[in-house]
Amino acid sequence: MLRILFFARIREELDCATLDWPWPGQAIDLDTLQEDLCLAYGAKWREVLSQDNVIRAVNQTVTNDNCALHDGDEVAFFPPVTGG
Repeated sequence: MLRILFFARIREELDCATLDWPWPGQAIDLDTLQEDLCLAYGAKWREVLSQDNVIRAVNQTVTNDNCALHDGDEVAFFPPVTGG
């Protein structure tokens, strides 16, 4: 099982804070998971998750690249943090 978290504007646009995603029983990476979410939930999810500035984290570590996922991982999607 993967725990998927959505924060701030992304959570609001998707109307979803968390998902428990079943482990597919085979190797999966972050890009594949994101594509699977878009296929499962439709065009709105693709629009929101495919934005260039979406930040992705695995087990509370931000990653700028694709990476392998493991059963039990936590994946988070959130917009860039701004301040000033």
